[in-house]
Order: sequence, then structure tokens, then C-alpha cells
Amino acid sequence: MSEESSSKGLWKKLASGTLLTGMVLGVILWGGFNWAMELTNKESFCISCHEMKDNVYEEYTNSPHYMNRSGVRATCPDCHVPKEWVHKVIRKIQASNELYHHFMGTIDTREKFLKKRGELAVHVWKVMKSTNSRECRNCHDQTYMDFDKQEERAAERHEEAFDKGMTCIDCHKGIAHQLPKGWKELAKKHGLMPTASEE
Repeated sequence: MSEESSSKGLWKKLASGTLLTGMVLGVILWGGFNWAMELTNKESFCISCHEMKDNVYEEYTNSPHYMNRSGVRATCPDCHVPKEWVHKVIRKIQASNELYHHFMGTIDTREKFLKKRGELAVHVWKVMKSTNSRECRNCHDQTYMDFDKQEERAAERHEEAFDKGMTCIDCHKGIAHQLPKGWKELAKKHGLMPTASEE
């Protein structure tokens, strides 16, 4: 066997070994990444911080999204984390800011939380408005709404809102959490209230 063919055989073995190693590492890294994504996408993770458990989670347990006649329950990630992979990854990256504020103690007491509550609510409302209430629509799709089974007032408002291109958060602020003091003024200031023609 010539030195050249021996060298080619060695390179082939190295290349196939490198490829196999790369594939195995890729599967391990991808699996680890997805495992971490799913682990942090559970309600138990959300309420592992006392800021969430003692404030917004407590309110949520008294809302129709927590307990209702149909038994359908929306958890924290259902409303605050997109289902689509790209949007979910972006949201998870943004959530690193929340971790930063957790460790800085920005809202680690009830008083601090209440003081910042309006700002936090406006941020969530803006996101929901910019995404056409994407997370709401994971469960509530106007295509499947049976207006005949809704109360007359609700059916009329929904039909009007859909005709005008409004989105869920335009009317349904405070559906799962208490509204901050002065919420109407805050919402108006940030252009997050329906205009007179939309009401």
C-alpha cells in the first residue's frame, strides 16, 4: 500500500469520526437546549420566584383562566410565551431581562411591585397589541366563535371589534390579573385604549 493511499484512508477515518462526533454533540446540545426551553416553559418555573407567586399568580388563581365551568385552564406560559419556535426563542431571550431584575431585587417586595405595576402592565399590553394578541388566539379564535351561544352584548361587541380590526387586549385588560391604579389613564397615554369610534 502506498503512502498516499494510506494517508487518504486515515483522512477518511478522521472525517467520518469527526462527522459522527459532530452529529452526536449536535443531538446532545439540541436536546439540552430544548429540554431547557421546556423546563422554563412550565407554570411551576414561573412561580418559583416569589415575586410572581405572591403577586400576579395569586390574582390569576381568582380568574376565569384558572378555574371555570368548562375546566379549560390557561397557565402562565399559555398567555405569555408564544407557541411558534422562533417567537418562543425571542421571548426566552427577552426573559433574561426579567431574571436580571429578579436578582437585582427590582420588585422583591409587594410595595416595589405595586409601584412598578403600571409600567409592567403597559409593557405586556404593548407586546400583546403588537402581536395581535397572538397568545390569546392560541385558544380563542374568532373563526370558531359561536356568537349565538354568547350573551347578546358580548356577541355584538365581538362582531364589532373583529370588523374594526381590534385585538383581544384592546378590551380585555385585567382578564387574569388586577388592573393597576389609574390603568385607563396609563392605557390612553400609551395609545392602548380603543378610540371613541371603536368603543
